[in-house]
Amino acid sequence: MKRASGSLSSVPRVAWLCGDGIGAEVLDAARVVLDAVGAQFEYVPADIGWRFWCEEGDALPARTLDVIASTDCALFGAITSKPAAEAATELTPHLRGSGFVYRSPIVRLRQSLDLFANVRPAAAHPRSPRGVSGLVVFRENTEGLYAGIEIHPTSREVLRAIDGHGVLGRYRELPSDQVALSVRVMSRPACERIVRAAFDFATAHGRKRVTLVEKPNVLKATGGLMLECARRVATAFPAIEFQVANIDTACMDLVRKPWEFDVIVAENLFGDILSDLIAGLAGGPGLAPSANLGERYAVFEPVHGSAPDIAGRGIANPCAAILSAAMMLDWLGDGARAALLRRGVQTTLDEGVVRTADLGGGASTKQMASAIAEAASRP
Repeated sequence: MKRASGSLSSVPRVAWLCGDGIGAEVLDAARVVLDAVGAQFEYVPADIGWRFWCEEGDALPARTLDVIASTDCALFGAITSKPAAEAATELTPHLRGSGFVYRSPIVRLRQSLDLFANVRPAAAHPRSPRGVSGLVVFRENTEGLYAGIEIHPTSREVLRAIDGHGVLGRYRELPSDQVALSVRVMSRPACERIVRAAFDFATAHGRKRVTLVEKPNVLKATGGLMLECARRVATAFPAIEFQVANIDTACMDLVRKPWEFDVIVAENLFGDILSDLIAGLAGGPGLAPSANLGERYAVFEPVHGSAPDIAGRGIANPCAAILSAAMMLDWLGDGARAALLRRGVQTTLDEGVVRTADLGGGASTKQMASAIAEAASRP
């Protein structure tokens, strides 16, 4: 997917969202490679992450949303997220008990900016199994179990209201604090939109097959709706083979025979699981980029988390951040420089001389970035 038509700033403005842990380190490394290939941007730093939750009760302050509104896209480093109850204990003392509830800022960005498509391609690593390189997951990014409808404690009144078929009887006898609900929300427009995005990508890039991964035999309402929508959309793309796989079988087959997949589309949670599985097969989260795409805005981020155990030590693998920057260049219409970034990463991985610890080497983040920048800049 590319940016919808419309004018960019003369020099595109990029919101620079370092976030937590290793986020600043890997974004700095991406900047080294972007500069090396001559990419010209105005980088606009903005506050996001755990520190701002603890100090202000908001991991995504309103001032950051103002920055985002003034930019063309965002490059995001990493985020720390914790369960709401644990997060509440880490608020600064004067904010505790004031009604603040933690929500992941990246999930909020996806929903508030309608970044409906999370696109995660698999990078190629010399040790990757055959068929993994080139796999792409299209994950619906705004609904599903990540819609944010979480209930705990759960009253008997709530259980009665939703239990039209009498299947929750055993839970009604439990105290309300012993029952929790997470609601999976699926809508026809969102299901059709993400499936169409996957088929559009397959058509534009000469792909042969789109596989919907769901569980409609058990999740009959939500999974059934997704399947119905996917089949309808697929009829408009007769040149692309359409397949359906259950999530459990798909995970097994991705390990056993990944070459049978090409483009995968799934709802939010299943897409999250599948893309991490593929990242593991491709060499680990340090190689896994992603894009959160909407019609007019996009946020690009490495798949890995904030990695607090190595934060500040300068040993994080920057490849995922650099490949995310390549996806940003593609979206902004600069495919030539995007190709240079990918060539730099691929050449460095193939040569195997400079490798961070997760790839079996001892190079620092800066050394890896320098090697990739040099490879990307070669004539």
